[in-house]
Order: sequence, then structure tokens, then C-alpha cells
Amino acid sequence: MDKLAGMETFVRVVEGGSFAAAALATGVSPTMVAKQVRAIEERLGARLLHRTTRRHQLTEVGQLYLERCRAALAGVALAEASATELQRAPRGPLAIVAPVGFGSRVLAPALAGWIATHPEVSVELTLDDRPEARIAKDCELGIVIGDVRDTALVARPLRPYRRVLAAAPRYLATHGTPDHPDELAQHSCLAIRYWRHADSWHLVGPAGEACVVPVAGRFTANEGGALRSAAAAGAGIVLQPEDALADDFASGRLLPVLPAWSFRPTPMHLVYASDRRPTAKLRSAIDFLVGRFGV
Repeated sequence: MDKLAGMETFVRVVEGGSFAAAALATGVSPTMVAKQVRAIEERLGARLLHRTTRRHQLTEVGQLYLERCRAALAGVALAEASATELQRAPRGPLAIVAPVGFGSRVLAPALAGWIATHPEVSVELTLDDRPEARIAKDCELGIVIGDVRDTALVARPLRPYRRVLAAAPRYLATHGTPDHPDELAQHSCLAIRYWRHADSWHLVGPAGEACVVPVAGRFTANEGGALRSAAAAGAGIVLQPEDALADDFASGRLLPVLPAWSFRPTPMHLVYASDRRPTAKLRSAIDFLVGRFGV
């Protein structure tokens, strides 16, 4: 006898209260239902039901077996539903959260390209510099820059997040171009006011060597875009996310400084809840984002 079929029959007997009710639900005879239940009891070596003329009652072993049967049957149903869902075309809204800067500069245009190839999908992007909390509440996917602290989340590693140095051509023409991080102490360095690394930059070189450089400057701000604008106007050397500087480098407004060096790379992850039911939409988004931003 098929074990899953036997489990389903046993559950129907309990829920219906009799062999006859289970027989009516499954389309077989009451005799066959009774035979299936007896076969389970013989295999387990324990009685599952107290049989009376009017109703069957569970034994202690039967109650435990019923709970396990329901869990097993639910797992099978979920597996089959998931397999069916994953074969469908992606559809429905995707709720995703990402840090403000990365989300607006990099993720938003990437997702625009993804939905262009999936006409039945829409994106609900939330920008939040503390994305982990959103995953547990109302978002299916998230981008986390830094370590993932929530052990209930699945974390797929992406390319490390890099911050690099840049300055305007006019600044470098006037003050010179540093050849080593130690020379930054003689330059005007622009810093985010609230950043805990504002007075020292922890740089990593081409061979992995580390260098902690004390920095100072006459211009600070509480927002990265303002610092880039000040740097483009010749105020000094700025340390910014590599993706934030891409357009400035392309236009020549800013030039790389010490291009072999960068701020200590920060881990970046694609995260989602470990108990999240897989769907074609979610699978497609994960594959796309890992392919686009993966290691």
C-alpha cells in the first residue's frame, strides 16, 4: 500500500469520524478503508483507533501519528504546488527593499530592465538603510550592505561594496595627485559628517595591504551627493561608493585618485526569509540579481 495514500485515508477517517465517511470522501468501499488502517497499524505495531459502533476515537499513538500525517501531507502539497508554480511565467508584485543610495542609483534601473522582460511582474521598491527589519514584515527580497545579523534570513553573497577616491581635474592640477595614501594627510578630504570613519580612512591596497590615514578638510556634509558636487567644484578629494561616481568618471568631472586603493570593501548580500515559499517570480528575481550583482 502506498504510504502517503494510507496517511490520507487515515486522516479522512479521523476527520469524518468513521470508515464510511472516509470511504465516501475517497471513493472506495468502507472495507477497503478499514483494510488500509489495519495495514498501517500492523506496520507500526500499535493501535491507532479505538473502534466503536458509532465513532472511532484516537489512541495516544494515533494522535501523534495524525499530527505527523497532516504535516507530511501538507509538505507534499506544498512541494507539488511549488513545483507547479516554478514552471509558470513570473507574475505579480515583487516587494524588495534596499539601502537608499544603492537602491536609487543602481538597483532601480536594474529592476526596470528586469520587469521589461517580464510583462506580468511589477516591482514595489522600498528604500531603507535598515533593510533587514523589512524582510520579516512586508518585503520578499532585500539588499543588505554589511553583515547579515538575522539568522532567520537566507543570505546570498553579492559583489563586495567598494568606496573609492576621486577629485576634480582642477583640484589635482592645483594641489597635485597623491601617489600613496599617506599623502592624503596633506590634502583637503571631504567627509560625511555623521560617518564614524570621517577622521580616518581605512584603505586597502592592491596586494591587500591595509593603511589607516588620518584625514581632514574644510568641507563636510550629511549627504553624499553634496560631497560629490563639492568635489566636482574643486573642494577636495572625496571617498564615495564606486557606483555613485560612475557618471562623474565617465564625464570627466571627477578623476580617480589612488585607483589601486579603496576603502575596506563591505560585504553585500541578497536576503530573503528562509521560510518564504518559492514562486516563479521570486526565483526569477533572485537569479537575475545574483547574475547582475553576484561575486
